[in-house]
Order: sequence, then structure tokens, then C-alpha cells
Amino acid sequence: MNIPNILTLIRIILIPILVITFYIPVSWNNIITTFIFGLAAATDWLDGYLARKWQQTTTFGAFLDPVADKLIVAIALVLLVQAHPTPWMALPAAIIIGREITISALREWMAELGKRANVAVSQIGKIKTTAQMLALMMLLFHDPLFSLPIFTIGYILLYIAAILTLWSMLIYLKAALPILLSEHKK
Repeated sequence: MNIPNILTLIRIILIPILVITFYIPVSWNNIITTFIFGLAAATDWLDGYLARKWQQTTTFGAFLDPVADKLIVAIALVLLVQAHPTPWMALPAAIIIGREITISALREWMAELGKRANVAVSQIGKIKTTAQMLALMMLLFHDPLFSLPIFTIGYILLYIAAILTLWSMLIYLKAALPILLSEHKK
């Protein structure tokens, strides 16, 4: 166990706290919920940075980090769809969650074939993650801030994240396509 892995575990521990604060019937629940999600997003960046800088990458961390990321994002999206049950909120949520499931399955399958590097995280995936985290923070906060329509900006960023999500999925699928279409056997 090292600090990067502890940060990843903290991100998972923050999930039920995020859900609880989202539903607390107080006027400032959006502030604390956004703070918790922002803290989780910061640990996502920090654990990877520290693991590389301190050369503390572990098999456990390589497994748990993407799981923690997908969980916190999926939970935030589910909360937002429940709070704003419209097709306009559900569509990008479905795209993002569906892509995460698809790419996770693809990476697992490629790893079984010894081809995991073919579907490594791309630069577009990192941009997608940044847009997604900012969008979710703004949507969770939802109130105008300094006369800025935070919820609307978050909505726009969520759609940008959904488009980047589809784009990155196509990049991964294109990289895996030769193997997917081959008669490769274990």
C-alpha cells in the first residue's frame, strides 16, 4: 500500500459520501457535493502523478484507479439524471457510461490476448476526462456563479465530453479492429 493507492481508495470511499450529500435537504448541499466530487477528481489526477513521479505504480493501483474513476463518474451521472430526468440529460449519461463499459470490456479482452497496449489511454481520453469532470462539477453545483450560468455551461461541457467519449471510443475500436476481426485464439 502506498500513497497513490490510498488516494485511489479515498476516491472510492468518497462515493457514498457524494450520494449522501447530494440528497441532504439543505440549501448548500450542492456546494458540499461539488466539493466532494472535485476532491475525488483531484485525487484522480494526483494518484497517477505521484505513482509515476515516485515510481510507485502497482498492479493493484493499475486495476483500481480506472475502476474508481468509472464509479465516481457513473454515480454522479446517475444522480444528475435522477435529479433532471430528461432525454437531454440521459443521452450524454448513457453515452458516457456505455462507452466506459465497452472500453473496459475491450481492454480486458485485449489484455487476455496480450495486446493491452493497443488500447492504452490516449491524449483524447485525457481531454475527455477533463471536460467530463468539469461538466459534472458544474452540473452538481448548478447555481449561477458570478452571473455565469454554471448549469448551462456544465450541460454544454457534458455534451462536449460525450462527443469526445464517442471519438475516443472510435480510436480504441479502430486500434483493436484488426484483432477483433482476426481469427485469434487463446
